[in-house]
Amino acid sequence: MRRTRRSSPHLRIVPLLGLLAALLLPLGVTLAPRAAAAPAADPVRIMPLGDSITGSPGCWRAVLWNRLVNGGYTGIDFVGTLPPQGCGQAHDGDNEGHGGELVTNVADQNLLPGRLAATRPDIVVMHFGTNDVWSGIAPDRILAAYTKLVTQMRASDPDTRILVAQLIPMNPSSCAACAQRVVDLNARIPDWARATGTERSPVTVVDQWTGFSTATDTYDGVHPNASGDDKIAARWYPALAAALDAGVPQDPGDPGDPEEPAACAARFRAVSSWQGGYQGEVTVTNTSASAASGWTATVVPANGARLTQLWNGTLTTAADGTATVTNAAWNGALAPGASATFGFVASTPATAGAPAATVTCTARTPTG
Repeated sequence: MRRTRRSSPHLRIVPLLGLLAALLLPLGVTLAPRAAAAPAADPVRIMPLGDSITGSPGCWRAVLWNRLVNGGYTGIDFVGTLPPQGCGQAHDGDNEGHGGELVTNVADQNLLPGRLAATRPDIVVMHFGTNDVWSGIAPDRILAAYTKLVTQMRASDPDTRILVAQLIPMNPSSCAACAQRVVDLNARIPDWARATGTERSPVTVVDQWTGFSTATDTYDGVHPNASGDDKIAARWYPALAAALDAGVPQDPGDPGDPEEPAACAARFRAVSSWQGGYQGEVTVTNTSASAASGWTATVVPANGARLTQLWNGTLTTAADGTATVTNAAWNGALAPGASATFGFVASTPATAGAPAATVTCTARTPTG
C-alpha cells in the first residue's frame, strides 16, 4: 500500500567513499558495496474536480493543501489539466475546476476520460453540479452524470477513491428557486453514493452544505469568500486524510500489495422479444480467485429501451435509462468461478431494433 508520510530529516552522506577505497586498496581491504536505497513511493495524486467553486480560483484548495502539509501529509500531488489561479499562498494549484461547466455536459460529451488520462488521479475530490442546479436540471439527470463519471474514473483506475460533496448552498439574486434545488439534489446524494460505492473504489459523501451560509460565506450567493474557503477545506480535510491514511494500492505485483479484490464479468442475453418490448437476462460471474460477498451490475439498454420489471435483484433506474442492479439477499455470495443470473422485462420504442444492452459489473469482497 502506498501512503503519505510525515516528513523527517535525512542525513546526507559525504561522498568520500571513493577516496577511502583508494587508500585501503593497497592494504588488501575492500569495502562492501552500499545497499541501494529503497525507491521513494510515488506521491498520491489527488484531483479536485468541479466548476468555478473548485477552480475560479477555488482558494479552498490552497487552504486544504496547506492544512494537509501542516498535518504531515507530504507525499501528495494535486493534479489537473488546469494551472493554479492565484489565491495568495503557496500551494499545489493544479486542478480540474472548469468555470461554467455542467456535470451533465461533461458526462454527455465524454470530457473526463482525456483529463483522467493526462493526470491519473488516485483520489478524486468532486464538488460538481452548481451550474446544473442553476439551469434547472433534475436531480435524476445530475446523478446519472455522476454515475457515468465514476464509471470513467474506474475505467482509468479501478481503485480510484472518490469524495463527493453535498453542494454548498446557493442563493443568487437571479435564481429564486436555486436554494431549494440544492436541497433537493443533496438529499439524493447519500443513497446514490451507497448504491455506487464499492469496497475497491469507495464513494464517500462529504457534507459541505450544513453550517455554510450564503450570507456570510459567499460574496455573491454562490462563490465562497475567505470564510467559505476555510469551511470547505475544513469539511474536506478529515475525509481526505482518512483516504490518505488508508493508502492506495500500487501497481499490481508490487511487494506489499493487498490481495486483489474479487472481479466479475457480466453477459447479456435476450430471451424473447415482441412489439414494444423484450425479456432479457444478465449473468454475473466472479472471475477472480477471491470469494465475492455481493455484486452490482449496470445495464445500459440500447435503442431507447427501459427496464420495467426485474427479478433476482434490486433495480434502480436513472433518468437516462441506465439501470443499476444489486444482488438479492440470497444470490450475492459467489465463490470463484460461480455465477448468478437476474432477469428483466424492458419496454422499447416501436422503431427499436433487436434487443441489445451494454452490461458491466463490480463485485464486493467479504469484510472482517
